[in-house]
Amino acid sequence: MEINIVLEELRNQNKSVYNNVFNHFYRGMVLYANNFLYDKDASEDIVQEVFISLWENSGDIEIKSSLKAYLYAMVRNKCLNYLKSIKITDDINLIDLNSILVWEEDFEMISEEEKRILYTQILKIIETFPESMQEIFKLKFVENYKYIEIAEKLDISVNTVKTQLKRAKQKINQAIPLLLSLFSPLL
Repeated sequence: MEINIVLEELRNQNKSVYNNVFNHFYRGMVLYANNFLYDKDASEDIVQEVFISLWENSGDIEIKSSLKAYLYAMVRNKCLNYLKSIKITDDINLIDLNSILVWEEDFEMISEEEKRILYTQILKIIETFPESMQEIFKLKFVENYKYIEIAEKLDISVNTVKTQLKRAKQKINQAIPLLLSLFSPLL
C-alpha cells in the first residue's frame, strides 16, 4: 500500500490499516526499544504507547520521510525520555551508538548480503582500534558490561572507559557514510 494512502487511512482511523501497521512494525520496534532499555517489558510498554499515540493523534500526523522512520523515531524519543525519567544519562551518546549498530533503518534499502558486508567492514574498522580501545568496545557492546565493570576489570578509570568509547564511536561514525556510499549506486 502506498504511504499516502496508509497515512490517509490512519487519519480516518481505519482499524484494519492500523492493525496491519501494528502487525508489520510491532516486533521490530520492540527489539529496537530493547536496544535502549535492555528490558523487554518496558520495551513492549514503550511500543504500545507509540501505537496508542499514533491512533489518538492520527489526524495530526505529518510524516516527512517514511512511516517506519517516523515510528522508530517515536520509539527512540520515548526510550530516551524513559531513561531520563529513571535518571540514566548518556552523555557521550553510547546508547545511540548501540542502537545505530543494531538498527537497520538507515540500511533498509540495501540487501541482506550488503548488510553482512557492511557489518564485516565495521568489524574491520574495530580491529584497527588500539588494543585497549578494542577490548573496551567489545566489553561494552559484545558482553554488555557497565562502565564501572569495564573499569574494574581493566584496572582503569571510568573516565578512561568513556573517553575510549567516545573515540571508538567517532571512528565508526566517520566510516559509516563512506561504507554506505559503496552501496549508493545500488539504491
